[in-house]
Amino acid sequence: MTGRRISGSTTILELLEMFPDGSAARLMGRLCWPCAHCGGRVSEPLSLAAKRHGNPVRPSIECFRKLAEGGPSQEEIAAAQVRPRAARDPLEAWRNSAARAAG
Repeated sequence: MTGRRISGSTTILELLEMFPDGSAARLMGRLCWPCAHCGGRVSEPLSLAAKRHGNPVRPSIECFRKLAEGGPSQEEIAAAQVRPRAARDPLEAWRNSAARAAG
């Protein structure tokens, strides 16, 4: 890796270039990010990629920083993995919409 610092504004493409051994791509896979494989959104900043995929931002950035030191650990990866979101009930959303429209 080069001596560049990884921050939230580091792009997906920059990460892939910093780690030509594929470790950044493998980490993206472990975090359930298809970026390294589909080639889409390579100019996207790391912080936005984490948000887009539902991962907590700060732990995600820390995982990529740890790549330079041979990490991240299992615990660090677990902290950066997707947090399930509570899905809205479509029927409740419809009722709220109908109530607003009625009046």
